[in-house]
Amino acid sequence: MRLLSGPPRRTELALLGFALVVITAGMVLTDSHEPGDLVGSGLLLVVVFAVLCGAAHVAIRFFAPDADPLPLPCVALLNGIGLIMIHRIDQAYAYDAKQDGEPIPGQDAPRQLIWVAVAIVMFALVLFKVRDHRKLSNYTYVAGVLGLGLLVLPGVLPASLSEVNGAKLWLRLGPFSLQPGEFSKILIIVFASGFLVAKHHLFASAGKRFLGMELPRARDLGPLLVTWLASVSVVTFEKELGAALLFFGVALFMIYIATQRVSWILVGLALFVVGCVAAYYLFGHIRQRVSTWADPLGTYDRPGGGYQVSQSLFGLGTGGLTGTGLGQGRPDLVPFSSTDFISGAIGEELGTVGLLVMLLLYLMVTMRGLRAAMLVEDSYGKLLAAGLSCSLALQVFVVVGGVTGLIPLAGMTMPFLSYGGSSLLSNYLILALLLRVSSAAAKESAPPPPPPPKAAPLPQASTVLVNRPPSTS
Repeated sequence: MRLLSGPPRRTELALLGFALVVITAGMVLTDSHEPGDLVGSGLLLVVVFAVLCGAAHVAIRFFAPDADPLPLPCVALLNGIGLIMIHRIDQAYAYDAKQDGEPIPGQDAPRQLIWVAVAIVMFALVLFKVRDHRKLSNYTYVAGVLGLGLLVLPGVLPASLSEVNGAKLWLRLGPFSLQPGEFSKILIIVFASGFLVAKHHLFASAGKRFLGMELPRARDLGPLLVTWLASVSVVTFEKELGAALLFFGVALFMIYIATQRVSWILVGLALFVVGCVAAYYLFGHIRQRVSTWADPLGTYDRPGGGYQVSQSLFGLGTGGLTGTGLGQGRPDLVPFSSTDFISGAIGEELGTVGLLVMLLLYLMVTMRGLRAAMLVEDSYGKLLAAGLSCSLALQVFVVVGGVTGLIPLAGMTMPFLSYGGSSLLSNYLILALLLRVSSAAAKESAPPPPPPPKAAPLPQASTVLVNRPPSTS
């Protein structure tokens, strides 16, 4: 308790040091279970990662000294655990290749560390350039156009430039590939925050009353219908359910935050149900996702069937409550275990307890973001921080829900954990914006300095006896 009540940057540094100790211990434990000739440079990865975390702390210290001290250590621990698991999966693939007499494949962990470095540079640039989050509202409509453009761009491009594993989510630029949707969610949240503040009267106007609720007027449903149609377009042309769910869910949440009316939620959910039913009957890939979710073992041998989900569920069952231990599971048996299914790999080797700890870290980051939204005084900052926090929480729910069989598989990555440059870049940008809002909230809630003491009126002033020196004359 004494630590958490100290200066914010000192608290952040202490918690960051604890996170790095945990990450170092995890990497040492992982390497200790690998054959001697396959033990990689795990400690070197941790050293470089620690330097990068220190750089992020220095950037906050210089550019946002009043920011919340808890999000960065939580994110560093998540990012570090993800680096451990990616390194561990690299070693498993290398062992399998050696046993089969095949060339050892390239390592993903060093490439992930490069993306972490790029992400932290972008993180520092955002903190440096965006000194006042309210200035983002000047680019409301520019952000909206760019966000929608990036969202639908992969769907209109040829499959050779955008399609990977059946989903058109990518933009290939020579040897590099990016997911524009990862950045479009930030731009759309920036747009929605400014639009909801400027056009609040459209959503606050009440229509007819039904069952004690004031339903919105039909002519005011335009923004929600545009959002719904954009989500349906993503499902149709990009064959991606997760991005559409994330996009529509965040927009609906922000409308509710702006209006505090349950009727908007009910209207949005009704549109969501209609869209889901229509998509199920119109698109074969949606029916395949649902059938795989309903019976993963029954579709085990079909192309695009339940093999991934089944293997992930087998791994979670093997891990049980406490897990098999780092380096002692078989996460390499699950395709894309370092990207879409990394939460399943963590559940296998760290157990349900380890997976719950990861979810609690995400919950902590989300709650601190919502706390900043509650404390900041301007409406734009409230909506911006709430929308960014909601996007993080909803993405975690969609991914973990798909891996555990709670909902159909969405094909998204876990923020800060999964391998991938686009995901890391976008989520570190989200972290920077949340810290900027929390810094503004801390400045606004700081008590004003005490006024200087006023001099007493002359009649009430005390009399002071002054001894005059003796005269020399």
